[in-house]
Amino acid sequence: MKREILMNTTAKETRVAILEDDVLVELMVERPDAARMVGDIYKGKVEAVLPGIQAAFVNIGTEKAAFLHVSDVALEDGPGGDDDDDAPAPVAVEEDAANGNGGGKRGRGYPPIQDVVKKGQDLLVQVSKEPISTKGPRVTANISLPGRFLVYMPGSDHVGVSRKIEDKEERARLRALAREILPENAGGVIVRTVGEELTRETFEREMRSLMTTWKNIQKKAARGRAPAPVHREAKLTSGIIRDLFSQKVDSLVVDTQVVFDEVRTYLEQVDPTLVERVHLYTDSKPLFDARDLESEIRDAFQRRVNLPSGGYIIVEPTEALVSIDVNTGRYTGKKDPEKTILKTNVDAAKEIARQLRLRDVGGIIVCDFIDMESKQNREKVLQELRTNLARDRARTKAFQVSELGLIEMTRQRVRPSLYQTQTEACPTCSGTGRVFTPETLVRRIERSVRRVAAEGKEKALQFRVHPEVALYVIEEEPGFVKGLEKQFRIQLALRDDPLMRPDEVRLIGAQSQVDLTGRYVSE
Repeated sequence: MKREILMNTTAKETRVAILEDDVLVELMVERPDAARMVGDIYKGKVEAVLPGIQAAFVNIGTEKAAFLHVSDVALEDGPGGDDDDDAPAPVAVEEDAANGNGGGKRGRGYPPIQDVVKKGQDLLVQVSKEPISTKGPRVTANISLPGRFLVYMPGSDHVGVSRKIEDKEERARLRALAREILPENAGGVIVRTVGEELTRETFEREMRSLMTTWKNIQKKAARGRAPAPVHREAKLTSGIIRDLFSQKVDSLVVDTQVVFDEVRTYLEQVDPTLVERVHLYTDSKPLFDARDLESEIRDAFQRRVNLPSGGYIIVEPTEALVSIDVNTGRYTGKKDPEKTILKTNVDAAKEIARQLRLRDVGGIIVCDFIDMESKQNREKVLQELRTNLARDRARTKAFQVSELGLIEMTRQRVRPSLYQTQTEACPTCSGTGRVFTPETLVRRIERSVRRVAAEGKEKALQFRVHPEVALYVIEEEPGFVKGLEKQFRIQLALRDDPLMRPDEVRLIGAQSQVDLTGRYVSE
């Protein structure tokens, strides 16, 4: 498979696109006003300890206190087993720290939270999940420091090797090398995927660098007063080069000279064989336009995604989960309906896996595929989904097809999705995607007049509405205003206002010019 990384950098924004066989599969965006937090280390102060949920809230200086579960405080014997290098960038702190700390798994014999941390205690913590929606960041006390080839874990004695290194002899060699070089009581280490065929010299050099970083963090934490940051994770560009750019990537294209020089300088030190794969884009046409990515990025915010077969999927993010519906659309096949449905579902499985990565969707996902009678076909669709999800760096798990024909799955959520970071709720519909119909608003006006008449304080009223609502009254209910005047003996005037929202109604006292909307108009 052909893999490329494209970097578009401006003064106010950095965008990184990952392409597989010329298809956009991941997009990462970083802006100065919305800096990434995952991997940052803070000296925090415990604000509250809650035994009922076995968690604590830690003040790290953010708007909302950080959430610390007991599983993120106490390492039992270090993370069991080997570790996976497949999580969203900027990488190791997200992927390996999260894998190693229990990640919120309850009921594993952890000590009570009140025995581990106390209110008012200073605590060194690392952000493992960004603030999402109404929730504050999630943190862990099990610190992990990522390098290009290794992940250093000062508080653990675990030695692991990435699962993606499949050769048994190489795995054994790397584990033996790590145990031989790692100083006694110095902590634990994980050899990352790019560390395959790691030499002793490279191992020692990076290990010294990571241990020096940890000593500097400890010194800064000892001097500082909580809450305060003591270490910042690498920026998006640096993190991508460190964590993703390897022999499995065919090319890295950047569009600014400064970034190009920085990347080459870094690679000359850590992996000179990759230098020739770095290219500077110099054409006048913007890089993403030249590769026709802007249209794909715009489509990532649409509900509907068309499939090659003619079918389509509908992606609906909600507060609790993301629902994905599969439809045949204009694809009707030839003769066999089951084959038509299978073809659409297989195409949808591929596209769903891509859309989850591209939109960086996390949490619970429910996929409503078209019903299939054949159990064998249902298994084919599930296997297709799992095969494509295997390319995802985030941890995913897809369950068996349910009795209702649904596939439920989960995807690791580390930061807000592209949808959450790049968009905001519509001020008209408040994020529902729906507004009241003109007929509904006319009935609301009718009820408001009844309330005013019951109090008997106003003799003349003016209703202001959007032009579409006024047009509806003129065309569909021409006798509406006169009918109300006659029924309630109140003088009424209906005025259109193009500055109003489509489903907004304002009530003004005609003589006093006082806004009476909040008093008489129910929403």
